[in-house]
Amino acid sequence: MERKSAYTSADCAATGLGCNIQRKVVVIGQDNPERQLYFCLCGNGASANPSGAAIFLVSLRTGEFALKNRSEVIGILKPELLPDSAKLQLSQIRPVGALDLQNHEVKYSGYSFLPDGRYASGVWLCTEQEALSYVEMQKPYQHRIMLCDRDDFCVLELQDGKLIHPTEKEMEAFQQNSQDGGMTMT
Repeated sequence: MERKSAYTSADCAATGLGCNIQRKVVVIGQDNPERQLYFCLCGNGASANPSGAAIFLVSLRTGEFALKNRSEVIGILKPELLPDSAKLQLSQIRPVGALDLQNHEVKYSGYSFLPDGRYASGVWLCTEQEALSYVEMQKPYQHRIMLCDRDDFCVLELQDGKLIHPTEKEMEAFQQNSQDGGMTMT
């Protein structure tokens, strides 16, 4: 279900210049709702003059980068109000600080799924930290998140913010075996 009217501060979980908008979906004050939703790459509003600070964003309509003024931000969108089209676009954003794909080996792919099973292509991730950052970035907004290794085997899966794979029991066994000197492959 796509929204027809403009977003307002009532649609935001947090508003004001003091709220940390970095790595959050923000609402920009514009008349056209299609051009209001952005993912904030950086800009926490904590500078001495946050209203004049520049923030770096990605449009959740087009995927294009944008530079806006912090004072244009109405607030942080409530996650449940993010439309499906914006969730699919968000799923394509690599984490802040991700390594250059031309000079680094890809180790993981990140996928985010809508409740009806739709998803966009995977996002390439070079390190374990990038993979975990992808999960944390997507977690508030996505129904299901999956990380796969280079062989396309699932190594981590969450649904509605809860760990599905590996199970808690498997994680405990892995941690115990790691403490006991390692695991033995059989």
